[in-house]
Amino acid sequence: MTRTEEGPVTPPTPLAAPVIDSHTHLNLHDRYLHGETVPDPDELLAIAASVGVTKVVQIGCDVEYARHSVELARSRPDVVVGVSVHPNDAARIHEKQGAEALDAAIDEIAELARDSVVHAVGETGLDYYRTAEPLHAAQQHSFRRHIDLANELGKALVIHDRDSHDDVIAVLESQGAPERVVFHCFSGDADMARYCADRGWYLSFAGPVTYKANESLREALDVTPDHLLLVETDAPYLTPVPHRGRANASYLMPHTVRLMAERRRMDEAELCRLLYDNTQRAFGAW
Repeated sequence: MTRTEEGPVTPPTPLAAPVIDSHTHLNLHDRYLHGETVPDPDELLAIAASVGVTKVVQIGCDVEYARHSVELARSRPDVVVGVSVHPNDAARIHEKQGAEALDAAIDEIAELARDSVVHAVGETGLDYYRTAEPLHAAQQHSFRRHIDLANELGKALVIHDRDSHDDVIAVLESQGAPERVVFHCFSGDADMARYCADRGWYLSFAGPVTYKANESLREALDVTPDHLLLVETDAPYLTPVPHRGRANASYLMPHTVRLMAERRRMDEAELCRLLYDNTQRAFGAW
């Protein structure tokens, strides 16, 4: 069983039907949250499958981890990949190494994105929470290049949007949104959810929808059309209640799914089938 510093986390009761984790980081557990007890990706995938999370979209959001993600997926049929330079990394590269280095990193992502296991470009977008205003332009430049890449390759675009709703939408629309757009870990309100839905963009909900203070996020969940609804973990981050504060993993996603089913007054198996089909449509079947 996967462990954190606080000890083992017991997997929840299996879901009534399979679902897909539309956004996880299997290869960030060692980097941020674990010492010598680094969980093996195959262990994480096996525990997830045992509770009904049978497939995952693995996100590699810098060049090194994008390469690792592609290699990981090549031998694991239950895994597909999204690749990108994360918005915060884009700002750091630009600040420390300059614009040419940022473009070179995105060029490497563009090569990786052509691999058949890569079903998405992203996570890309804007993050004004961690990046100061002078570097917003660098993030926007990176975002535009990722949008162009998704359009060129016909792959889904996965968006990271933190404290930047208006600018994310402005850049996306001015650059030309790809056919399939996924707002990862959707953080907007009901009005934004309606705006995105009107444009056919998928909204993916993660652990924060289970947090008591996030009623506005649950209101966004309420108005999201069935056919545009996704679920994710963003593991090892954003752990759902009742395990908030510990490392997240795909096998904990049933807690989020069950909150969503309760909130939308849907049968659990019905919601699972809906989420599974939506994820396959958003990212391409595998």
